[in-house]
Amino acid sequence: MDKNIRMRNELLAQKIIKGLAKRNMTGYYAESREEALNIALGLIPEGGSVTMGGAQSVHEIGLVEAIKEREDLNFIDRDAYEDKRAAMLAAYDADVFLASVNAMTEDGVLVNIDGNANRVSAIAQGPKKVIFVVGMNKVCDDVDGALKRARNVAAPINAQRFGLNTPCTKTGSCFNCTSPDTICCQFLFTRFSRHADRIHVILVNDNLGF
Repeated sequence: MDKNIRMRNELLAQKIIKGLAKRNMTGYYAESREEALNIALGLIPEGGSVTMGGAQSVHEIGLVEAIKEREDLNFIDRDAYEDKRAAMLAAYDADVFLASVNAMTEDGVLVNIDGNANRVSAIAQGPKKVIFVVGMNKVCDDVDGALKRARNVAAPINAQRFGLNTPCTKTGSCFNCTSPDTICCQFLFTRFSRHADRIHVILVNDNLGF
């Protein structure tokens, strides 16, 4: 990565981390995917239970594979459950929930859109700790910009990769639809955490996820 882009990202990350601190959330900056992986693993307690929603960024830094290799961790892998609902319900009692964001603001507001709500509901309440892995490509100026990114970048890409029949899969942008296949059912803005040490955001100097 160009050194000027790296410098810009690092400076912006420090601003975001200060914003997160004011919101009772903890931020970290990782220069690489490998550094992000090490930070994330350091936040997971030994012997803990870990689960996640759909978070491509978590896979991209190798965190899922690393967790599966840890014999002391109980990874609740919903893909391995025949009863998907049981896996989703088990997430609410997990020690750690892994996630990313659809977008976030420079002052630390996290924006997520969900279809089934298992991801946003676990972010909001349930698991003892939530660890976000966020590429700097997802940072926007403000809430309006973050919402536009979530609806017009993240949502169409996710709808396309799931093979859904929504207007955005055909046009690449949001139509504010009420299609039966829509994944824009619940919107979650995380602007403050009432519980100290619950929400941790790892900002990665890379393009991750959608």
